[in-house]
Amino acid sequence: MQAFLKSTTRPQKDKCASVSSIEKKAKLTPWVEKYRPKCVDEVAFQEEAVAVLKKSLEGADLPNLLFYGPPGTGKTSTILAAARDLYGPELYKQRVLELNASDERGIQVIREKVKNFAQLTVAGTRPDGKPCPPFKIIVLDEADSMTAPAQAALRRTMEKEARTTRFCLICNYISRIIDPLTSRCSKFRFNPLADHVQEERLLEICEKENLKYTKESILALAKVSEGDLRKAITFLQSAARLDANGEITEVAVMEIAGVVPTDRINNLLQVCFKGSFEKLELTVRSVVDEGYTATRVLSQLHDRIVEHDSMSDEHKSVIAEKMAVVDKCLADGADEYMQLLSLCSVMFSCEVVQTP
Repeated sequence: MQAFLKSTTRPQKDKCASVSSIEKKAKLTPWVEKYRPKCVDEVAFQEEAVAVLKKSLEGADLPNLLFYGPPGTGKTSTILAAARDLYGPELYKQRVLELNASDERGIQVIREKVKNFAQLTVAGTRPDGKPCPPFKIIVLDEADSMTAPAQAALRRTMEKEARTTRFCLICNYISRIIDPLTSRCSKFRFNPLADHVQEERLLEICEKENLKYTKESILALAKVSEGDLRKAITFLQSAARLDANGEITEVAVMEIAGVVPTDRINNLLQVCFKGSFEKLELTVRSVVDEGYTATRVLSQLHDRIVEHDSMSDEHKSVIAEKMAVVDKCLADGADEYMQLLSLCSVMFSCEVVQTP
């Protein structure tokens, strides 16, 4: 009898635990998802794409779309926010098919899953009585990672099912999309977000989360993110968790972003231009051993070289060309120490004109 009572009370305990875990997950939502735009009006900075989508919300027809640009500029958020406005929360899951790069998107998936979803017909009214367009939306995120045969199979489906389905292709590099697809879509470039746009959104999040911050820390977040609002919000959340009861400072932001301290960059430049090759090897080794990424060092060195007043344009061009080669090698997985040493060796051979 006692064993029976124990077995009956156990599901209730598990149910309570599952409810508490759901509540806990709701509270621990990443800020990137928590503050993702819920409607088209909340999308920041991308005026052209927002204007076209607003016209479709007013009743105009929507063409096939191609959004391209750097990551973190709002491409996926914009089309999903427009879909929520078009269909409402009840029809959203039924009429929007989103496939990401994590999904298998070979030619077989295009022929089966995408084609079958595109062939379904839908009504032009919502359960709440509001009108909605009589077509579905298929969102293909990271479309530049699709294989060429899959893209070729998609173009016929886009034409054949134009009456019942609209496609939205999202990619970082439009050159990797075949021409027959780009000619069937209205193209919109999503530009990197300006610093003042990022600062406004970051200040809004700080107010909603009751965070203490300095003006310098918000400026630093906008600078290190380089137009990527997703990266800026992630850094902001990390800085807030670093010192939960304290103030978000510029030092904390730079530490989280992995920015190389200015004195280390100055020391590296000084050794390159005035030191010995043996000292240069030790300096580059210490930078790598301290965990600073070569890409970040390369980016900061590039900014300093461009702004350098004591160097001729000819030497700047030689160093910039070498930086391009090193960047390509790092992207291909080359050794960071060897690539930085190779770059610094070119800088070591360049003469710096001393200003009077």
